[in-house]
Amino acid sequence: MVDERREIEMDVAVIGAGTAGLAAYRAARAAGRRAVLIEAGPYGTTCARVGCMPSKLLIAAADVAHAARHGARFGVDAAVAVDGARVMERVRRERDRFVGFVVEGVDAIPADDRLRGRATFVAPGALDVDGLRVTARSVVVATGSSPVVGDLFAPVRARVDTSDDVFEWRALPSSVAVFGAGVIGLELGVALARLGVRVRIFGRGGAVGPLRDPVVREAARAAIADEVPLLVDADVRDLRLVEGGAAVRFVDGGAEREETFERVLVAAGRRPNVDGLGLERAGVTLDDRGRPRVDRETMQAGTLPVFLAGDAAGDAPLLHEAADEGRIAGESAARFPEVTRGRRRSLLSIAFTSPQLAVVGASYAALAPLRDAGEVVIGEVSFDDQGRSRVMGENRGHLRVYAARDGRLLGAELAGPRAEHLGHLLAWSHQAGLTVGQMLEMPFYHPVVEEGLRTALRDAARQLSP
Repeated sequence: MVDERREIEMDVAVIGAGTAGLAAYRAARAAGRRAVLIEAGPYGTTCARVGCMPSKLLIAAADVAHAARHGARFGVDAAVAVDGARVMERVRRERDRFVGFVVEGVDAIPADDRLRGRATFVAPGALDVDGLRVTARSVVVATGSSPVVGDLFAPVRARVDTSDDVFEWRALPSSVAVFGAGVIGLELGVALARLGVRVRIFGRGGAVGPLRDPVVREAARAAIADEVPLLVDADVRDLRLVEGGAAVRFVDGGAEREETFERVLVAAGRRPNVDGLGLERAGVTLDDRGRPRVDRETMQAGTLPVFLAGDAAGDAPLLHEAADEGRIAGESAARFPEVTRGRRRSLLSIAFTSPQLAVVGASYAALAPLRDAGEVVIGEVSFDDQGRSRVMGENRGHLRVYAARDGRLLGAELAGPRAEHLGHLLAWSHQAGLTVGQMLEMPFYHPVVEEGLRTALRDAARQLSP
């Protein structure tokens, strides 16, 4: 229905109805404030539409194919035939189901609290929404992010897909060149390869997902490269359209090569959707990467009545972080100008590759000053000979835990089987402020992958002993 009003006044205006925006709206309403939720695009979060859920659906199919294809080592032989159309049909069907749940939640919001249209700032507390002026005591920006496609790909744009496009495929392509060895590129690249697609992953700067620890990163790189051709610091010379696809000319092992791929998947990062919002008219400043400057404990931009959350804030583009940021931003906006500082959880980042990757708490890179001062002890374990991992035939990877001299767990990085679960144990321990000794007092069943964590903790404990 067309809104006939020319101006409305609210306590809090929230731009964006994704995970962060919904959390901000609900927090503002819970604080007793009048709030409006503004959305220009389709309802449904990034996670449900093009992120967490559809990617895991694709990975689930890939893992089934991989397990069946590699059953011979267990004495189980199976013939594997991947029907790409059926794989993608299930991905879209289940994806749409998850999106439907989100839309149902939005539909339950009172109609007067929802506005459809594109919002732009005309002043710190004033917005234009397709001709409707919205005045608010404070504004929360939760507009999400979009994939970055650089100029390198202009010559082959007709063959380029981003992670936002993949889940609309009606069938699987025969070959894909994946650009980006971050979480998105690795997850999709490994999944597609396991589903029978010829894949080569081109990274840059040596990145392997979220990992920064050189030992763990190399273990992850070696394990993934055994399955999928992976250049973590690729020297790509040229891309051009050819009959049937896109030709990529690159250097591999000192020799120049060229391969042709049906599709080019660009997974080289995402950028906050803040262009066109008129943030400059609100007084918001950007850093040298075009990201808004935000206090991560209040989500406030300077001292302005403007708060950012989720991918738009550019801090930690993870669903649980977006929900926390939205809640903090909503609470702060509701109380403005008396802003309160919200509690942030311990960092937990997971990549559902094979082996899975995880970073908990302070990363290896973040701990550099303490490491240089000799204030960090590193306990580690290789999964190559870890009992349960070997039983499952998933004995690849490495775990390193970082502890302070007083025994407190500072962080960890790992590549290995069931890293999604080990990562949670470590994150809970980190947030609870546990020491290595206290963690070793916890029960460890046998035989489980968690015994590998115990080995790493014991290694750290030996170094902490007087």
